[in-house]
Amino acid sequence: MMSKRFKKLPEKTAELPADGIEKLIPIIKKNCTTKFDESVDLSFQINNKQKKNEINIRTVVNLPGGSGKKVKVAVVCEDSKSADAKSAGADIVGGDDFIEKIKNGEINFEKLICTPSMMIKLSKLGKVLGPKGLMPNPKLGSVTEDLKTAIIDAKSGQAEIRNDKDGNIGVSIGKKSFTDDKLIKNYNAIIETLEKEKSNNTVKGELVKSAFATSTMGVSYKLKIGKSI
Repeated sequence: MMSKRFKKLPEKTAELPADGIEKLIPIIKKNCTTKFDESVDLSFQINNKQKKNEINIRTVVNLPGGSGKKVKVAVVCEDSKSADAKSAGADIVGGDDFIEKIKNGEINFEKLICTPSMMIKLSKLGKVLGPKGLMPNPKLGSVTEDLKTAIIDAKSGQAEIRNDKDGNIGVSIGKKSFTDDKLIKNYNAIIETLEKEKSNNTVKGELVKSAFATSTMGVSYKLKIGKSI
């Protein structure tokens, strides 16, 4: 059953023509009628079924406007690098003992970063970390010697772009409380990343087949793809 709040939202928005993000943001914000600070979300349907291969995108985007989320970052590294990781802002830092805790199910973090030499040990925990999307990955910048940069990036605001088997990508560009300018900057960063992914993969036709914008508890609108100035 629909709530009274939801019934007051615009109807049949999916029948409207696609519009640019700069025009949709004020409308989406107006629809954020809950008491909490709703996220402004995008959903993309990509053309991942190709004749010669299937496109699988998995990357991260540093959001210039931030994510609006407090991310608890854990680091697995050698003892000699623990002090640097802590000074960079890591919430949890450890080595072999920490890996053992993770193995036993003690997972109280949202992002895990590790050094290449420790990844050999951590890779054995694929069944524990994999399903939660927490396994560090060199492609995502979470397996690195440059712990300081990885920690700062994770803390300042990142978004992971990853399609499922049906070609769907869901990603947030921030919160209702963000200025329109911040949300647009984050949107542009995501579009730039998708454009790079298209050039890095052999895609016949457009990479993005359709896109929608909405808020956590709002209604969706067709999104016209393209960078906003």
